[in-house]
Amino acid sequence: MWDFFISFTIMKTGIKFLKKYFSKLFFPVAWTIIILILLMLPGNMLPNEKHFKIPNFDKFVHISLFGGFVFLWCLYISTRNFSINKNLVLFFWIFTTGIALGISMEFVQKYFIPFRDFSLGDIIADMIGASIGYGVSNIYLVEEIDTH
Repeated sequence: MWDFFISFTIMKTGIKFLKKYFSKLFFPVAWTIIILILLMLPGNMLPNEKHFKIPNFDKFVHISLFGGFVFLWCLYISTRNFSINKNLVLFFWIFTTGIALGISMEFVQKYFIPFRDFSLGDIIADMIGASIGYGVSNIYLVEEIDTH
């Protein structure tokens, strides 16, 4: 019981820090540009170390990219003076946009990017990441809005 309370308190402190320093429009825009650049790199430009290979590391990268995408955009939105209901609707649209971006980028890789292919596993990882970002945003950012 106390572990949960301590964890929740630490997260709330972390959210205040993130809101103070990372809630500017620059951060979600920059993160989105980074995602687009990384997912549109030709396959032969990606590192391929044969001696140092972590199984399914690319799935962890996809989860991180899309979790960060949703969370950073929700963090930005949470600092605007919108009602809680409007924030929740916008959070959902950001979540669905993240999923749509992940799916569409897999098709872009399949048809337009040399040496890249379509991966259902990447889409699932993108969805998991977006879901984590959406869940964290709804739990911690909406609580922050509610206390103002």
